Amino acid sequence: MTLTRRKTLALGGSALAFASFAGAPAFASLTDDAIAEMTGGAEIGEGAITLTAPEIAENGNTVPISVDAPGAVAITLFADGNPVPAVATFNFGPLSASRSASTRIRLAGTQNIVALAKMEDGSFQRASANVKVTIGGCGG
Repeated sequence: MTLTRRKTLALGGSALAFASFAGAPAFASLTDDAIAEMTGGAEIGEGAITLTAPEIAENGNTVPISVDAPGAVAITLFADGNPVPAVATFNFGPLSASRSASTRIRLAGTQNIVALAKMEDGSFQRASANVKVTIGGCGG
């Protein structure tokens, strides 16, 4: 078999594609590990927190995210496609008028955004949304 330039490029491109897809589950497990560490293994409920994110983000540099969790003491946002999944943490004191926050985050590609709220009674609530990014925010 002769190795032409075209075959070399095709082989290298497919290896690069495989390597990028093979690393994605590792980042998702980092998110799961961070959530487990934060909750201490406690059960996580769903439904008491509202996460608002666009279904499609045309530009990954500034993706608007908002979260609302009445009765929350803290809300942490995670992006499971990030090498460091924790994106932001919002802490609320007893005199907070509302337990909501909004921010803009940078996403390199399509990924899940997870919001985890620690409630006043010590329980945890979770919400997630998938954001499809057409132009990556990290050099894409």
